[in-house]
Amino acid sequence: MSSMAKEIVSSVKAAYASQTALDIRGAGTKSFLGRQANDTTTLSITGHSGVIEYDPAELVLVARAGTPLKEIEALLSKNHQMLGFEPPFIDQGATLGGAVAAGLAGPRRAFSGGVRDFILGASFVNGKGEKVTAGGKVMKNVAGFDLFRPMARSMGTLGVLLKVSLRLLPMPETEKTLLHEEGDERTALEKMNRWPCLTQAISAACWDGRHIRIRLSGSTSGIEHARSHIGGEYIEGKGYWQDLNNFRLEFFQQAGRLWRISVAPLSEPLGNYSQLIDWGGAQRWIKSDEPAASIRSRAVQLNGHADCFSDDPTVATFHPLEEGLLKVNRRFKSALDPAGILNPGRLHPEF
Repeated sequence: MSSMAKEIVSSVKAAYASQTALDIRGAGTKSFLGRQANDTTTLSITGHSGVIEYDPAELVLVARAGTPLKEIEALLSKNHQMLGFEPPFIDQGATLGGAVAAGLAGPRRAFSGGVRDFILGASFVNGKGEKVTAGGKVMKNVAGFDLFRPMARSMGTLGVLLKVSLRLLPMPETEKTLLHEEGDERTALEKMNRWPCLTQAISAACWDGRHIRIRLSGSTSGIEHARSHIGGEYIEGKGYWQDLNNFRLEFFQQAGRLWRISVAPLSEPLGNYSQLIDWGGAQRWIKSDEPAASIRSRAVQLNGHADCFSDDPTVATFHPLEEGLLKVNRRFKSALDPAGILNPGRLHPEF
């Protein structure tokens, strides 16, 4: 265990003994997500940085939680490899620990998998200051609970991440973007869900109200074959997908709260909202100042949930849990953080 890891363990032990709440922070690029608790002591992990192990032949990387994503991606690109869940940077200081804790994934998510799908193992410090190691460097294929997977999207409420093992993907030989004119939402949803049945080359699908953009990844011949099935006009698309992933598109600058509605891809249209549909229909961004209860009620009608991505202290960021799920999550939180000192209230106000 590194000296910085030992310091983190000691800090959590001391906080547990004194019942001091901790605000766990990396670079702070996801600080707009979740409520910030008052009367906390900041525990920074940015100094706990560095790649511990990288095996290009096995497509596996092990890195400390404070390692900047830009350093990881620069290393992987030398071997034409990448992080398969396409994490948003939002800011250049974004760290691996923050990416895992926030559980955010990019446009490739619907076609390659999310953050937890690529985690092979993790080491973290629980709320009592005990180091916990779960998983390893190979994909587990046996029955049992993978303790490391709940770290994704836990917002630091279950443990302080020390290191993470990740499965990687090869970079595609080439990528191209196709543009289709389409002004009808239902038709756009139907096309974005039908086309992946015709080709495996699709790695992103988005609708902005007027156009469908499809990203194709793979060999040149494979991409041309895909285009022969789904049609469309080639356009420059790399910058668009990066801006979509990092909330830089003009849509995100519009007035109103930013909501992410998570539903099944072919769910009914949400209604008369200014929206941007990603993940082939599964992730629907809307801009609206409607009451949170109204938006969340509509999401529930579609068997989904709604998270608020605007930094608004009057609105809970994450969709409230149903009573049964709340009990399970509270018990799990209590098992790992009995004193409730790790980012209290960041994920849900109840804990």
